[in-house]
Amino acid sequence: MEIIRFREDILPLKNQLYRLALRITLNPAEAEDVVQEVLLKVWNKRREWGQLQSIEAYCLTLTRNMAIDRGRSGASHTQSLTDDVGAMADKDNPHESLVQRERMNLIDKIINDLPVVQRTIVQLRDIEGKSYAEIAKLLSMTEGQVKVKLHRARQQVKKKYLEIERYGL
Repeated sequence: MEIIRFREDILPLKNQLYRLALRITLNPAEAEDVVQEVLLKVWNKRREWGQLQSIEAYCLTLTRNMAIDRGRSGASHTQSLTDDVGAMADKDNPHESLVQRERMNLIDKIINDLPVVQRTIVQLRDIEGKSYAEIAKLLSMTEGQVKVKLHRARQQVKKKYLEIERYGL
């Protein structure tokens, strides 16, 4: 049995939990609240940490469930998760940086318009880098279901992106 420490094992997950909550709720304030609640709930369950197979999976599952519950409660606005995209573009060419930033913002908006389950899978796989097995466990699905939903989400993003690029908003 491995000893779990809050500062070393759980607190470093807060940024990952925030990104997942933000992707689901589409509201920065709600996402922060979700992460706070998750960290409190995990702290209050500290006597049960030894029984958990993966504290990270437990935290991600709690975050997902709380964010979905809060996300149902009303209107929200999006915040770009691609703030550092300027670093990816050529720094000597401001036009290219602007074009790259606009493309990433468009893709981010399209992802935010996906259904919650697809949006969550895209976040966990493509942004957080989780394996299919980890995602399947977190979402109580089979790996095959995760792969199919991810494929459909990517196809939907690609289709919508190409439509907008061809015909405009």
